[in-house]
Order: sequence, then C-alpha cells, then structure tokens
Amino acid sequence: MSDFPKFVEFREEGPREGFQVEKKIYPIEQRVELIDMLSTTGLKHIQVGSFVSPEKVPQMADTPELFARIRRVPGVRYTGLWLNDKGFRKALAADRVDIEPALLFYASDTFSRQNNNASAAEMREKQRVSLRLYRDEGHTVEAAYVMAAFGCNFEGVIPQERVLDDFRFVIDLCGEEGVAVPTLFIADTMGWANPEAVKRMIGAVRGLAPSARIGMHIHDTRGLGIANVHAALSMGVDVFDTSVAGLGGCPFAGHGHVRAAGNVCTEDAVFLCHELGIQTGIDLDRLVEAALYAEKIIGAPLMGRVMHSGGLDRFRR
Repeated sequence: MSDFPKFVEFREEGPREGFQVEKKIYPIEQRVELIDMLSTTGLKHIQVGSFVSPEKVPQMADTPELFARIRRVPGVRYTGLWLNDKGFRKALAADRVDIEPALLFYASDTFSRQNNNASAAEMREKQRVSLRLYRDEGHTVEAAYVMAAFGCNFEGVIPQERVLDDFRFVIDLCGEEGVAVPTLFIADTMGWANPEAVKRMIGAVRGLAPSARIGMHIHDTRGLGIANVHAALSMGVDVFDTSVAGLGGCPFAGHGHVRAAGNVCTEDAVFLCHELGIQTGIDLDRLVEAALYAEKIIGAPLMGRVMHSGGLDRFRR
C-alpha cells in the first residue's frame, strides 16, 4: 500500500544545474529573470548557481553577480553549490547567499575523480573536515548526498551495499561529532534507477536511520524520472531536487548528449503531486510560465511535458 506524504517540498536546481551543462554562456540578465520568475511560483528553495572552478565550469563564473542581482522574495531560500572548502569560502564571501552545507559522497570512485578530482575514499575524509569547518563557522549541515547511487556510466551497476556503507559513514560521523543526522539524499546522478530499485534503496536507507528524512535527486536520463518520483512518493519521501523544464545535467557524467542527464522536471513532478492530492504550495501555471521562458533562453525544445500541454485544471473548469 502506498504511503504518500501530505506535502512535498521541491528544491529547484534549474538555474544551477540547467546552465552549467550548456556549452554556451547565456546572458546574466536572462538567468536573473528566470530566477525572479521562479521566486513567484511558491518554490521555497532555489539553487542560484555554483561556486566551482571557473576554468572547469565557466558557465558558473558569474554566480556571485547572480546573487547580487536577483530580487529576493521573503520566505524563499537562495542557495549555492560548492564541492570543496575553497568553494565554501567563496559562498561565504558572496552577497546574501543562504548557506546550506551538504556532505558529498560518491558510490562511484571513477565519477568522484571526474567530478571532484579525488577518490571516493578521499572525499569521505574531506567531508569529516568539512563538517567541522561548517560547524565552526556557525552552520548546520542540511543534507548528505550519495551520488551515482544506482549506477555509473563509468563503472556500471553500483552495489546497494556500497551506497549503504556511505550512509552508515554519515550516521556514524554525525554521532561522533554530536550533530543531528541531516536529510539523506539518494542521488541517481546518471539516470540508472528504476521504480523498484528506488523502493528497495529507500527502504534500506530507512532501515539504517528510521527517524532521518530521506530525499531524492533523480535524473530523467532514460525517461524513468517521473516513475521514480512516484515510487519515492509511495515510500513517503517528501523532498526532491528538481529542475524547471528538465534543464541540466552533470557535465562530468559521461553522457554523449549535452542534455541527456537532465534532472527530473519540476513542473511535471509538481503536476504528479497535485494529481495525487499531495500539496506543494506551488502555482503550476506560474511554474509553466517560467519553464517556457527557460526554453526561450536555451533556444531549443526542452524535456518538460506539462510546460507544453498545461495542467488539467482549465479543462476541468
């Protein structure tokens, strides 16, 4: 029997994940406008950009300026991504970034080296140091991600036990440091998951930490994104990373097509929740307007479905 949550939180990643994978650097004015549109939809969490190497990801080099130019809406958190302590320092120095530290783990050693220039084991130890740094700076770790949790384009199928071992490390580390276990995000970074695998993984992680909140970061690489969202909802998951219009992907994931790794589409996932009677606090029509504007910026058809068809409310009326 399904155990759907009553309310689901969506963490919008399109402005970061969407533009970091594009080879073109799009005008900052357009990206500011997209963020401002998203701010009026009811979304409470928008990832504006990333504080990473401008040599490796030049599309994110102007992230501090983005934060300086957006129009903030009360109640919305505007966050950034960083992959190391240097990036964290950049985020601290930028204008009005809502600092939400996350611990980052890799179930794939090869992907860890591609994305972070460090082995998976090295990244584990770096997270120990980072947790203490965040605490010393007065910040609480909000989330812990295990990436490539279902499979890897470099290493193939990822054994579930390897993923669970990373989550055990998180739980033990938090116990050692006397801090609360953060939201545990299972990340299908390269789109290998299927609904049954999602259910098994959520159940196994919940077995390790029954009281911890579980989140999902799902990619729609092979068309199973919404099916995997439904599977996670049926297991009671109530927080998802998503991307408006299905924008984005990881530039280091080994996909042949620039948009092949796109995160699951925000408006499609919101529509699914509304159809299931799950509240989101999001205005779907406004979200569709933002998705269409994202498509206009990119100048090519994007992956979202509801953005092109609209929801059902107007037909029901």
